[in-house]
Amino acid sequence: MFIDRLSGYKRIKIDFLFLKMMKLLRKVLFAAMILSFGVNSWAQDTYNAINTVVPFLSIAPDSRGGSMGDAGVATSPDVYSIYWNNAKYAFIDSKYGVGLAYTPWLRNLVNDISIANLFGYYKIDNNQVVSGGLTYSSLGDIDFTTDAGEYQTTYKPNEWALTAGYSRLFSDHFSGSVAFKFIYSNLTGGYSSTSTDSKPGTSVAADIAGYYVNDAALFGVPGEYALGFNIANIGSKMSYSESQNADFIPMNMKIGGSYTFFFDAYNKLTATMDINKLLVPTPPEYSATNPDSIVAGKNPNIAVPVAIFRSFFDAPGGFSEELRELAFSFGAEYWYNNLFALRTGYFYENKTKGNRRYLTAGVGLRLSGFGLDFSYLVPVGQNNSPLANTLRFSLNFDSDSFRSVKSEG
Repeated sequence: MFIDRLSGYKRIKIDFLFLKMMKLLRKVLFAAMILSFGVNSWAQDTYNAINTVVPFLSIAPDSRGGSMGDAGVATSPDVYSIYWNNAKYAFIDSKYGVGLAYTPWLRNLVNDISIANLFGYYKIDNNQVVSGGLTYSSLGDIDFTTDAGEYQTTYKPNEWALTAGYSRLFSDHFSGSVAFKFIYSNLTGGYSSTSTDSKPGTSVAADIAGYYVNDAALFGVPGEYALGFNIANIGSKMSYSESQNADFIPMNMKIGGSYTFFFDAYNKLTATMDINKLLVPTPPEYSATNPDSIVAGKNPNIAVPVAIFRSFFDAPGGFSEELRELAFSFGAEYWYNNLFALRTGYFYENKTKGNRRYLTAGVGLRLSGFGLDFSYLVPVGQNNSPLANTLRFSLNFDSDSFRSVKSEG
């Protein structure tokens, strides 16, 4: 289907090297996953979560990924791929597409926080795709007061990120991509108290992603497997005040795989798994008598490139704590005749690193290029979780829908 400008030899060489790399990576990740689930048997239950600014960048935007335990780095491409893995667009069939998604966020706590997303892509040719996206987060009404508690004003804090991406097919099975984004966060509307100045925070960042897909057969059933990675939000720190240190944005490494069974012309089933690792410093352990003295871990006030590499070995609890920083997403998706989908998933995060654990479920409908998806989240082992009753709604359409409308007219 896709015509590559590289020679056949180069295509084979790229595929071979990528497969060798991914086979080794899968062995390492499998060992890490097993260790991370068992690490609590000897590790202390010390809460030491990693905090970043603009956390909305880490929230799944669409109902499809959200209903599969927040997994999507290696699933089949769709209009929302710019968030999960921008490289997937190189394998998309439609010429162009647009998607709208809306999430009422943390409704178990408040009723005026929401996240909206507008994504789209355009296929230049069989090898190249450009994409773009806008994510807007509204934090509801916030009342500002003086240090004495006297009311001053009300403001609606908001944050948004504008993304532009480019994806390219390098062989019949492998694609890569880059994406650039501008991030804006205005939490105070310029309001400053007598003791603290404030300003909107801004940052620029980039994503680097890759995607590999090939045919296979398992248990005598024809299928397709895919592997993907996305190193997202590699960018500058953000500050909301001239008098305070800048904080890291959620730089994140996401890797995963999926396998799809094609049972017949009407039924297919996909199983997928993602592993996430924040590439920002782990908070160190400070001395009880001297708050400026670090007794375990490393100094978190470092440059972005150093932070990315050091994030793999800077935890005060050593290697066992590094393993606890891995978050896992498991998902499954069943399609009937590419018209109706059922989805479910599970997200796991260690209790010392945020303790987000939840089941997800959802449905999807497709008809003549139009799509509608819905997902629902159920926290596991937590009472009064702020994530309870989380709903996501997604609408998308592609060039097939326009052709359908034109033919009917």
